[in-house]
Amino acid sequence: MTYYWFKAFHLIGVVVWFAGLFYLVRLFVYHAEARLEPEPAQSILKKQYELMEKRLYGIITTPGMIVTVVCAIGLISTEPGVLKSGWLHIKLAMVAVLIGYHFYCKRIMNLLAKDECNWTGQQFRALNEAPTILLVIIVLLAVFKNSLPLDLTTWLIFALVIAMAASIQLYAKKRRQNKEKLAQTKEPELASTGAE
Repeated sequence: MTYYWFKAFHLIGVVVWFAGLFYLVRLFVYHAEARLEPEPAQSILKKQYELMEKRLYGIITTPGMIVTVVCAIGLISTEPGVLKSGWLHIKLAMVAVLIGYHFYCKRIMNLLAKDECNWTGQQFRALNEAPTILLVIIVLLAVFKNSLPLDLTTWLIFALVIAMAASIQLYAKKRRQNKEKLAQTKEPELASTGAE
């Protein structure tokens, strides 16, 4: 029964942790793009994003990570023989990378608060895809364990990375086109206003 309690709360922790990481970096996107706004909107938005980032990191994301890790330790303690499994070593390595990503986000958050981060919204969009790749690898390892078909998985991860990169580029292109259209519609309005 203890195993199932640890497993249930481990899964809940994973969901909370990933939700926090995904939303946190999305806030970084908006925070970076707030620099393009005129004052006073820029200052107001930056303060709001700093507050949202701090609360999300401290109240949701970090507790989600702690619950995930503590319950994972609990799971392993109920079945210590699993530590001999190769799939678990890879999974734990991916989790270590994810924990590093978690603390790297804290560093970025602090840099944004001090106006010392020059990343663009598009760069943050790309960064936001890293936990997706880690999530896919970790879940596949947890489900398939030693039966994971590595050749198929490698191609799947490669296709996922290509699809993510393409979608980020297409989104950036669409945003540029929308800005250009908006600028073109404003030009005749300004010209007609000036003529009057």
